[in-house]
Amino acid sequence: MKLFLIEREVQGASELTHEQLAEISRTSNAAVESLGVQYNWVRSYVAGDKIYCLHEASDAETIREHARRGGFSCEVVAEVVAEFGPHTATELESERAGATA
Repeated sequence: MKLFLIEREVQGASELTHEQLAEISRTSNAAVESLGVQYNWVRSYVAGDKIYCLHEASDAETIREHARRGGFSCEVVAEVVAEFGPHTATELESERAGATA
């Protein structure tokens, strides 16, 4: 499966209550079940009027179908092609040091 980043426009997202987020979760879980294919909702983040989600699926169309079935907006679907962080800088140095030893 591929990893996708999804951007959803949700007016007032940052003011959603725990119960509202739980209801969104239930709706998403039901949409995942209804797909009948391999699909994994990794996690979601709320920032301002947007919700950013990480999902695993075979393709972007499956991500969009999940959004349709759940009644979710789906402005951007982008396949994640690389991941990096603070450790990335030192990993390359360690690999180079190991190659020359």
